Amino acid sequence: MPAHRAGSFQPLSSGGQVVLAFGTPEQKNRLLPAVASGESRGTLALIEPQSGYELSKIEMTSNGGANGFFIEGVKLFVPDAHIADWMVCVTRGKGENGGDPGLELLIIDTKSPGISITPLKTISGDKLFEVKLDGVKVPAENLLGGKEQSAGDLERVLQQASLAKCAEMVGGAQRVLEMAVDYAKQRVQFNRPIGSFQAIQHHCANMLIDLDCSRYLTYYAAWMQSEGIPCEKEIAMAKAFTSDAYINITTLGQQIHGGTGLIKEHDMQIYFRRAKASALSLGNATFQRKMVARQMGL
Repeated sequence: MPAHRAGSFQPLSSGGQVVLAFGTPEQKNRLLPAVASGESRGTLALIEPQSGYELSKIEMTSNGGANGFFIEGVKLFVPDAHIADWMVCVTRGKGENGGDPGLELLIIDTKSPGISITPLKTISGDKLFEVKLDGVKVPAENLLGGKEQSAGDLERVLQQASLAKCAEMVGGAQRVLEMAVDYAKQRVQFNRPIGSFQAIQHHCANMLIDLDCSRYLTYYAAWMQSEGIPCEKEIAMAKAFTSDAYINITTLGQQIHGGTGLIKEHDMQIYFRRAKASALSLGNATFQRKMVARQMGL
């Protein structure tokens, strides 16, 4: 299956990315080889009913310490929780040495007593779940990194996932434009291809403008990241613009196809639904613009 139809592999790698960023050598050796070989799957339990992707609004706490932790609460939109062997659960810390509370990232076996996993209905068919934790016991050695982590450090890991999501959206938008242009050349009305009408031409032109702007914002952010240049603002800009652009492109693609673009037998509806879901994933355009403004010092 083409990658632009399958989507990125982010759900199955998100837990691994967090372990890679924050884990102790023992934790990395214990978890990551099995993830790399496909023998084990990890996911990330981050969002709470009131938090969205605002890490400052995480309220779930982990009671305990050297003898282990007990966790109660609800996490929403956990990717692939039904097949994950373990999850990294983000909880609010207590503040070390009298400092401000950070985040405690706990590795939890999904088969632990007290965990219930419920599927959520999604517009795109993504496998997202509500995870309830009722007095779940977590060994002390499963505190990722052995200490609290800063919200800023976790945000930078999440931004890597945002950049991958941007690349996925650009690939999907590219395919939508290709389908729309091909259809406009082949579909005949009033004895001429519909692509000869100015309205259709302008739709296709607007799609290309949105696509290339999304592509170059994503490329620029990816280049900055590969060079080790701070790029929090650029990634947020790419995610904000590409989220809106992907929805605009798929909407115009459906309009060019007419009723054909709405039926389940045609691929166009897949991209439209994925565009809606991708725009929300890892923070919608409004959230990303807030991040941009913050990076501007506002």
